[in-house]
Amino acid sequence: MTVLVSGGAGYIGSHTVRQLRSLGRNVVVLDSLDTGHAQAALDTPLVIGNIADAELVNQVCGDHKVTSVVHFAAHKAVGESMQNPAKYWRNNVDGSARFVDALLHAGVKQFVFSSSCSVYGTPAVVPVSEAAPIDPESVYAETKAMTERVLRWYGVTSGLRSVSLRYFNAAGASLDNAIGEDWTHSANLIPVVMKAAMGMAPPVQIFGTDYPTPDGTAIRDYIHVEDLANAHVLSLAYLADGGDTIALNVGTGVGSSVFDVVHATERIGGVTVPTTLAPRRAGDPVSTYSDPTLVRSTLGWTPEHSLDTIIETAWRWHSTHPNGYAT
Repeated sequence: MTVLVSGGAGYIGSHTVRQLRSLGRNVVVLDSLDTGHAQAALDTPLVIGNIADAELVNQVCGDHKVTSVVHFAAHKAVGESMQNPAKYWRNNVDGSARFVDALLHAGVKQFVFSSSCSVYGTPAVVPVSEAAPIDPESVYAETKAMTERVLRWYGVTSGLRSVSLRYFNAAGASLDNAIGEDWTHSANLIPVVMKAAMGMAPPVQIFGTDYPTPDGTAIRDYIHVEDLANAHVLSLAYLADGGDTIALNVGTGVGSSVFDVVHATERIGGVTVPTTLAPRRAGDPVSTYSDPTLVRSTLGWTPEHSLDTIIETAWRWHSTHPNGYAT
């Protein structure tokens, strides 16, 4: 009775693996280590390989008696996806389809998918519910939407049951500072703010200060990575209890502005965050945050951590691991 976690040496994947292990679950990680880190898997069995390698996937499932899967492995840089779309079609969509084929061949029919709120594009209404139109605005977002549809059709044709978790903005690090985010290639706001605050990057560019929000900056829904990991654990329990295929938003339902993040970092880190003001970026929504009603009623999930905890744990991690897992 083992959970296979693809991409389990990555940021969110490694936190989910830890939570599963803390609950006494048997876990095996499959990761190419293209962007993941073996150290993040800690002492969990790690198989280095690609999700599209059917022979390897079947071997892992057989050797470890895999009964369910959490699928994180994907390329995730929005900008890169627009410059090199083929890379994203091949890995995120075709690779996922090949992965599911191999899993079904091995008799595995419970599947939790790392999706994204980006499938909604720029939402017309906030908070965003699952009833919002699917309208991706990048190749990356389209690959998530397409994979959700692939999973739904595998459910129709092959009996696969899946939960697609549409994350909002994952952030923070483990509460005990054991694992966290590698900020080397991250363009996410919080690591960018941290890096600038620690003098390791140029000032943070604030794109737009004239939005119709309380402080004029854009608003997003930040969710602590351990809360997000817990949503995956609960999704596995939902499927084990016979739950049907479903897509769920995973966010706090609370919006925080760019300046909220900057000011919390200054207060918690005892520093001044250097910033420069810049015009709005095309395509950036004014405000995006989740309506978490469905995930709460379906999984019994509620977030436990606030923006302050996100900033505290991120600050502790980045200040003690400035070179990520190479530190």
